[in-house]
Amino acid sequence: MQIRNQKDFWAGLMYVAFGAGFALVGRGYALGTAERMGPGYFPAIVGMVLVVIGIGVAFGALAKTAAVEKVGKFAWSTLLLIVGPVVLFGLVLEPLGLVASLVLLVCISSYASHEFGWKAALGNAAALVALSLFVFVYLLDLQFPLWPAFVTA
Repeated sequence: MQIRNQKDFWAGLMYVAFGAGFALVGRGYALGTAERMGPGYFPAIVGMVLVVIGIGVAFGALAKTAAVEKVGKFAWSTLLLIVGPVVLFGLVLEPLGLVASLVLLVCISSYASHEFGWKAALGNAAALVALSLFVFVYLLDLQFPLWPAFVTA
């Protein structure tokens, strides 16, 4: 058996791994029934669905009709530009506030794109700030510092 489409094969295995993880975590909670779902019902069902999809994708990559695709070199810098700002957001939320932290998050992670532009990054940041303020602060009434501590002091 030859792996013709490496991208699909590894994506399928990733689906299986994540799905198995969700299903195993879901088993630690009460499942309940379809009528009265427990806290473990949703993760267990989603996990099982992911496993089935992953198996289908992985076996599809082995078919003779699958397009031949190789996995390229892993882009560590892009990964760091995506994950790093999320960690940074968690670290600077208290001292900088929600607005500045979101702008920082969006602008740094946008730099990972090959089509990076400051106008688009700042536009996306403004939209995310507006949406976050509306949903988390005004609708859900969550208590986030909105502005840096030195501005509100």
